[in-house]
This record gives sequence, structure tokens and C-alpha cells, in this order.
Amino acid sequence: MRRTAALLGLPLLMIVAGCAPAGSDPADGPGDSDPRRDAFAQRATEVADAWRPPPAWKSGYVPLQDPTVLVGDPGFTEETKVAFHSGWYRDQVALPEAKPADGTIRFPDGTLTVPLVDAATAYGQLDRGEPAPCPGRPRDPAGPKLPGGGPTIEPGPDGPVSSAPQTACVPLTVTAVKLGTAPVRTSRGEAQVPAWLFTVEELAAPVARLAVAPQAVTAPPEPAPPARPAPEGVVGAQDVQSVDGAELTWRLGVGSCDTGITPLVQERDDVVVVGGSVVTATGVCNAMLKIEPVTATLKAPLGGRPVLDVLTGAPLRLATT
Repeated sequence: MRRTAALLGLPLLMIVAGCAPAGSDPADGPGDSDPRRDAFAQRATEVADAWRPPPAWKSGYVPLQDPTVLVGDPGFTEETKVAFHSGWYRDQVALPEAKPADGTIRFPDGTLTVPLVDAATAYGQLDRGEPAPCPGRPRDPAGPKLPGGGPTIEPGPDGPVSSAPQTACVPLTVTAVKLGTAPVRTSRGEAQVPAWLFTVEELAAPVARLAVAPQAVTAPPEPAPPARPAPEGVVGAQDVQSVDGAELTWRLGVGSCDTGITPLVQERDDVVVVGGSVVTATGVCNAMLKIEPVTATLKAPLGGRPVLDVLTGAPLRLATT
């Protein structure tokens, strides 16, 4: 069972553990046999053999990332990145409620026509509310003014100087919306998916909310992990961080005192299984989970192959930036 992350509210410690040389397979390194590497290879084989995707995996729409997508480089500041991941928005534009016509998802291997939701519904899915007000920011930028022309200061935390962190009070302002498409990692490779594109005043790129109606979305299959416990020194993957042709970056969940973090891969024509190995600390250590990104170069571009976690057998989702 994975260790529970105990870093809620704090930045995750992100250290690149290593990058395998081009054309190499981290699970097939030279030298003497490593028990952790051998244990990974055995479990990865079991996971790959047990992989039984549903028919929709090849014919339907199975998204493998969050339905909120950034279209381009947003130029995040610390404050706007917190707001994006927290879902803090305020709209300054009328949101169309008319149901749009069906849209088309374009996969590398074909197309699929799907029903769509309206812009107001998509915004409702995107928006998780505003943060509490804080010094120097009125809730409504176009709201009432003081006699001297300045914005009103809301009661409570907007009065005296507060010790609350400034990242807790910056929402994102939506100023326009239009129907377009966004690139999405799916079970059939990267697809162009209909999406409502929200122009955000504080960001340099639109925020897209996928517009496909829920009834047209198929969830990834439930994993079928091996019945036996995870091998000692083998750790699982949390998600895929990026895919660039044959270069694959994923994030491992390791103990905060673990060392010798090594990416491990088993690559097949139809599936890729990833994880890693660590040297577990023998002394006293806390139980916090540390997230470590690792990179390896596959023997062929990933394409539409699923990436499975070696511990759970679950297909991994693409992480949100």
C-alpha cells in the first residue's frame, strides 16, 4: 500500500533522480543482478500480463488527464499557480447556457462524435469558488467605490494588515470564453478534444475545460494488482509528468529518507510498466511521502500505449502542470 502524503499545503520536494541514456532500458542495466531490479521485472511482467482494457479503450473516449487543461504557457506567478490548482475563479463575462451542437474528438487513429456541455456548465465544473478576501483586494473589481474614487475595503480580513499568506487571496478573472479544442492524453494517444477556452486576465494562455458531456466519457479500468505484497525496495509511480516522443518522465512516491532512487521500466509493444527502486533507510525516519520525478528513454515512442504503475497495475494519468 502506498504511503500517504503528509505534505498537504506545502510544496512537494521535487528532485530529478536521474535520466537514462538514449535507447536504454533502466530495467536492463549492466552489472551484477540487483534483487530490487529482478523483483521489479517479475512484478512488471505480472502487471503487464494482467492488463485487460475494455473495448472503449480502443474505440471510445478514455481521458488520462484532468479535464482542466492549460493551452500554452500560462506564465504562472506563485499566486496564480496556487489559484489555478485551487480552482479560484471569478467571471466578468456572460457565460452562454445554450447547448452546443455535437463535437468531434480527433485521435491519431480516427474521430469520434460526442455530445457537449454548455459554457456555463463547464465554468461551474471549473470554478471551486473564490478564496477569502485579504488586504488590498476588493472581492468585486468593478464594485462600489469610496468617495475619493478608490475601491471599497471589505470588512474582516481586508481591514487591518493580516498575517495570512498572500497566495490565499488571488483569484483568476475570466474575461472571455469560446468553444475550441485542447490537446488531451487519452487511451488512444494525444487527441484534440472539444473544450471551452476561458481567457484569464492574469494568465498568458487560456484555461480549457473539456466540453465532452459525462455520458460520453469512459473511466479508466480498475487496476488488477498482483495479490502478493509489493517487493522490498520497489516503489510505485504516482503519475506521468511528461511524454516527449520516446522520452517518458514519471513521478515516484518514495520515503523521505530513501536513497539510491532509480527509474525502472518494462516496455512491451502494447504496454509500458514503470516504477523505481530505492535503498530504504534503516534508521529512524518520518513516514512522509516524497515525490521524485525520474526520466527514461523508451526504445520506441510511447504513442497510444498505456503506462501502468508496477505496484497497483493502474494506468497512470498525465499530471496537471
